[in-house]
Amino acid sequence: MKARVIAYVVLGGYALISLYPFAWMVSGAFKDRQEVLDGGTLIPDRPTLDTFATTWGELDFLQYFGNSLLVTGATVIGVLVVYSLASYAFAVLKFPGSKVIYAGFVSLLFVPGITVLLPVVILQQELEILGTRLGLVLPFINGTAPLAILLLTNAFRSVPSELRESARCDGASELRTFLSIYLPVCRPALVTIALLTAVPTWNEFVLTRVSLNDPAVFTLPLGVQSLMSTTSPQYNVIMAASVIIVLPVIVLFVLLQRYFVNGLVGAVKG
Repeated sequence: MKARVIAYVVLGGYALISLYPFAWMVSGAFKDRQEVLDGGTLIPDRPTLDTFATTWGELDFLQYFGNSLLVTGATVIGVLVVYSLASYAFAVLKFPGSKVIYAGFVSLLFVPGITVLLPVVILQQELEILGTRLGLVLPFINGTAPLAILLLTNAFRSVPSELRESARCDGASELRTFLSIYLPVCRPALVTIALLTAVPTWNEFVLTRVSLNDPAVFTLPLGVQSLMSTTSPQYNVIMAASVIIVLPVIVLFVLLQRYFVNGLVGAVKG
């Protein structure tokens, strides 16, 4: 009992420390520029919503939001389509070398993404998609492969084989079995992969920074970074922009957290 209390205290303290920067960002979004520079407390002395109006005026938020939504949405759809099919093959179908190929994909989890940044940019140039949204979507889909295949393959393996055999006996094709049985049963795992893909794609900065030069295709993180490139950055405006960026992610997680937790538990058990 005493050990559990100590664990709760330690974890609670760590959570408070982790949340402090986020709380300071939210607080700064409701302060004017001078109050942010002066420091002070988390609670604004003169709370104002003018900062958000200024942020909306400083940035073409609708355009940046649309670009982020398009890139993120296309990436999530691509990941779910490509890697659900691949994972079904690894989990259910038997073909030569499947275990070796699967192990190769999973081993890529230990390769830092930054190590392939230069090859990705060179490949974008060769394919003439550098500086385009497609040049972001394809690397994002590829980068999600190890985790998506690991989780989805385990999820598909957890489906009783009797269901597949029953469907095949009823005359269902392999594709119909996949669509009608495996996808509905493994919906929590699919939602989990969608969330784990959407969040880093939405927040990605490094690849977008080195790939994009045209403001017309900038995503939200690049838009916020442009606010910091001025000689006298308005930190309250930057914090307000950051709050706007993270809100969709928080709302998405709150709405889908039940599927997210179930998907992780099911994938681990599988």
